Amino acid sequence: QQAILYIDNALLMRWFGFGFNAFEQITPHDKLIKEGLGEVKVGPVELTSYRDGRDCKIRACWSRRATLYFNGKFSDSCVCAAGFGAVTESCAAVKESHGCKDALVSESHLTLAFPDRLESWDLQKEDKTPSWNVFFFLFSDSRLNLPLVPGGYIATKAPLYRPLSPHLKAKSVAVSAEHAVLLSATGAVYTWGLGSHGQLGHGVLTSEEEPRAVEALWGMPVIRVAAGGWHSVCISDGGDLYVWGWNETGQLGLPSRSLRRTLPQQSSPKAGASSAEAPHAGGKQEEVFISIQAFPALLDVSPSCEIMAVSCGSRHTAAVTTTGDLYTWGWVTIPGDYSQLGHPSLASTDEPQRVEFFREQQMRVVDVVCGAWNTFVAVVKEEITNVSKASHTKQLM
Repeated sequence: QQAILYIDNALLMRWFGFGFNAFEQITPHDKLIKEGLGEVKVGPVELTSYRDGRDCKIRACWSRRATLYFNGKFSDSCVCAAGFGAVTESCAAVKESHGCKDALVSESHLTLAFPDRLESWDLQKEDKTPSWNVFFFLFSDSRLNLPLVPGGYIATKAPLYRPLSPHLKAKSVAVSAEHAVLLSATGAVYTWGLGSHGQLGHGVLTSEEEPRAVEALWGMPVIRVAAGGWHSVCISDGGDLYVWGWNETGQLGLPSRSLRRTLPQQSSPKAGASSAEAPHAGGKQEEVFISIQAFPALLDVSPSCEIMAVSCGSRHTAAVTTTGDLYTWGWVTIPGDYSQLGHPSLASTDEPQRVEFFREQQMRVVDVVCGAWNTFVAVVKEEITNVSKASHTKQLM
């Protein structure tokens, strides 16, 4: 049923973006000027780079966005890029992207995954050939998503390719600038890299050179992982959201001292959060603040809903519920310079808040992808979704 509903809605899916737009990675400046809007920050606006109504995936970094278009088969796929450096379709990497099955964009490179190889193109040069590539002639399974390759992963420093331990079968991996979170085929979570802010989830602030299992999540199957600047999140198979790492700007959704100091009117801290401060000796209970959460903590985003998708920016987090609502929390700078949370208040928050724009527009959110300081959201019309479900039910009867 889920597959049929996805096909029904595929051509009706729309993408919106909001947040940091100084490099036009969300929408062109001239379009915003005509509408009387600012150039650097934008509220939820629909992305304009569509091709023949085809479905697409979004990949984002601080200054760029890559859009992978596909139409049921990878032979029809291609990549379009927007943002810093005025990346256009004349770019060699973009021109050579036809037939790729996934893409990953960074500040300097566009990496393309094909069924038989992985290519990385330097966007700061005019080279007609990729900077490096990895061929998969000896592998038959090409279903893994970037930055995984069959049997291993791509490292930032030489050697570029790092084989995984033979007992570790990877399903997906999320990376930030300095740490990585890997989801195994069995639903276990492994992390490695810098651990100075607790982003590895091992209960300590030390770093790891090799993937190490997050023991606090052991025995609980996980279906999705995400990595932010210095924080990490995952979704369990029951739809629960777990968070760990740095919470200085509320990116974990736990009480943040820096935010509560500037916003004293916010509500009391969430129950069940681990404490970074103890009550005074006199016995008076003070508000608990979390600066670093060094092991996974359960976060109630919406009491009545399960979480189906999540993504992390540098210092903010966004999650989609099974009811089609988008919740965001974390940093937007003071006083709301980039609006990557999508809320009218343009204020940072350490509590998950629903983005009302999509509900007001009768849109159902189905996926979310965060750049460092912006957010991209895939939606379908609520009434279309209901019609598709009814139509499918009628076909089964």
